[in-house]
Amino acid sequence: MSALTDTARVAPSGNPVSQSVRDSLVLAKRNLIRMSRIPEMLVYGLIQPIMFVVLFTYVFGGSMQIGGSTSATDYKNFLMAGIFAQTVTFATASSGAGIADDMHKGLIDRFRSLPMARGAVLTGRTLADLVQTALTLVVLAVVALLVGWRVGSDGDTNAAKVLAAFLLLLLLGYAFTWIGALIGLSVRTPEAATSGGLIWLFPVTFISNAFVDTSHMTPWLRHIAEWNPFSATVQACRVLFANPGQSQSGAWPMQHPVWASLIYSVLIIVIFRTLAVRKYRSATA
Repeated sequence: MSALTDTARVAPSGNPVSQSVRDSLVLAKRNLIRMSRIPEMLVYGLIQPIMFVVLFTYVFGGSMQIGGSTSATDYKNFLMAGIFAQTVTFATASSGAGIADDMHKGLIDRFRSLPMARGAVLTGRTLADLVQTALTLVVLAVVALLVGWRVGSDGDTNAAKVLAAFLLLLLLGYAFTWIGALIGLSVRTPEAATSGGLIWLFPVTFISNAFVDTSHMTPWLRHIAEWNPFSATVQACRVLFANPGQSQSGAWPMQHPVWASLIYSVLIIVIFRTLAVRKYRSATA
């Protein structure tokens, strides 16, 4: 903590942008060091998505119809984009809980007393969560390959497209951590932040194209699913991975999923970062 205090007490530079970047990186390092001392956080964060992969693949794989086929292999390839997206968005809960814990312990009040950029505490936390999410995504991708997931092998995809898909996933995850940051600043305990960070994620992830083909939904529910930001990223990943089950809907996010995913994620970051930084100024433990 002393190193953080010494760094933060350095007189602000003339460039507020460089000061904000420097402060954010210092706090991101602080959070990463803290996470490395609690390895069970990463382990437990991996258990749930791995369970989803195994359960959905082997329990539902032979009964789901994807593009007119009930092949377990087709469903496995269809499923993974949804599991990847669900994993990165569920980082929202840990982000909110971490910030709520800092609030509960009085660290946020201490940070506010230091001469650092206003949004640095939150940016540092969300960047650290992004690194943890990236590590989780790497491990999950290896597990997916072990259970039989494959990207398209018909020339429709390449390494650049696969990398682009994972970058879109990380961008969505980063965007959602700002929602978690706002929740963490708005509640009184880490437990409430965890519950508040998860309860709204279940309808967002399940009323989507992540686990089932939206063409089988009732019209009003399908419309919601197709305009869901989560669905746009899942559709973009399936397109870039050249996996089956790409929606043939005429909805704009389904027709232009890569652009829709980028626009949705950037909008979420802009809106919820602004709200979270504003809340940070007045939040009390």
